[in-house]
Amino acid sequence: MRRITVLEHITLDGVIQAGGGPDEDTSNGFAYGGWCAAFDDDAIGAAVKKMLDMPIDLLLGRKTFDIWAAFWPQHGDIWPGVNTATKYVASNTMTSSEWQPSVFLNGDVAKKSPNSSKGRAQICTFGEAAICSRR
Repeated sequence: MRRITVLEHITLDGVIQAGGGPDEDTSNGFAYGGWCAAFDDDAIGAAVKKMLDMPIDLLLGRKTFDIWAAFWPQHGDIWPGVNTATKYVASNTMTSSEWQPSVFLNGDVAKKSPNSSKGRAQICTFGEAAICSRR
């Protein structure tokens, strides 16, 4: 079984949405995008860089995938591994994307998520409260 690593910015009251920038995710009227930038420090930077430098696959929700697919293909110099990582996307509405390699998982994601020991050592997820809270 492959290990899933969760990397999150989360407030004490449970906010995960749109930590990266003011326009990252304004769904449901969320007006506090970029909230975590003021709290970044060398320790957080080192932890994130360690994850970014590892060969990983990604488990993403559709919303995060949409945000990332619009950004990362043009910014691979910042994180080269994101474009070559297999992106497993939990979505009941999306079945394909130009950003490859991508695998779309619908229905019961827990039963369909990549759990074989083949391939990369870890599967990482970022910003996925809905995926992480499923049992």
